[in-house]
Amino acid sequence: MIKLIVAEKGQGKTKFLLEKVSEAAQNARGNVVFLDNDLSHMFEIKNTVRFVNISDYKINGAEEFYGFISGIMSADHDLEQLFVDKLLIITSLGSPKDAVDLIKKLEDISNKCDVSLTLSFTGKKEDLPSDLQEKVLDFA
Repeated sequence: MIKLIVAEKGQGKTKFLLEKVSEAAQNARGNVVFLDNDLSHMFEIKNTVRFVNISDYKINGAEEFYGFISGIMSADHDLEQLFVDKLLIITSLGSPKDAVDLIKKLEDISNKCDVSLTLSFTGKKEDLPSDLQEKVLDFA
């Protein structure tokens, strides 16, 4: 299953994502992983959540990111939930429209591995196809 957190810059996407990570840490029976592109939120998540600073791995583009995520999912059979902040920045994709193919591939691997995947990125919900708009979480 895939969930999306999409809004313009400064609308509280990361705060909402961190709340979801905290909920997952409290309720998950399996492992929870949080990926970010820097260390700024490292101390805001519980120590039971595996924090990954993706900039340590020199990911270049969407294909390498997909491979990285696939590797995490294939290596951890106890992985239950995976959260990614700033997807467009991490993958160097310019807009939500540019990320559609990647999101659909991630959804496929997420379903195959039975891992809930939550992605956060800056943009407009309307820029996504209708099938992905349905996956956008509402927050205020």
